[in-house]
Amino acid sequence: MCRCKSGGDARPGYPSSLSDPVRAVTEPLMPTRNQRKGGAPRKYDDRLVPDAIFFVLRSGCQRRMIPADLLPWDAAYRWYRIWTADDTIDRIHDTLREKVRTAAGRAPSPSAAVLDAQSTKSSEGGQDRG
Repeated sequence: MCRCKSGGDARPGYPSSLSDPVRAVTEPLMPTRNQRKGGAPRKYDDRLVPDAIFFVLRSGCQRRMIPADLLPWDAAYRWYRIWTADDTIDRIHDTLREKVRTAAGRAPSPSAAVLDAQSTKSSEGGQDRG
């Protein structure tokens, strides 16, 4: 498995691990520790949560196949559900997309989008469905 050197920790990184410059952009968008009400304090380092989530999203592997040096799969899934529900992942995606587009000299938000759909034949009368 390819392991890339990660920024501020001794643990080897993965291609999906956030670099320090990207982490600097995304950290303000992530929920802080004091935003959580009640419950036990977090067990895992703040760097491990996005690294585990993005490992699954980028690799397409099953959550139960997350490497042992990241989060346990159930913790990664729990944080993924929380961050999906409170739009953290969408905020991170939108902010990074805007930064990349601006760096490329383009408008921060796309002005158009292309959707691609494949038509399939139905068994009833050969009508196309899209």
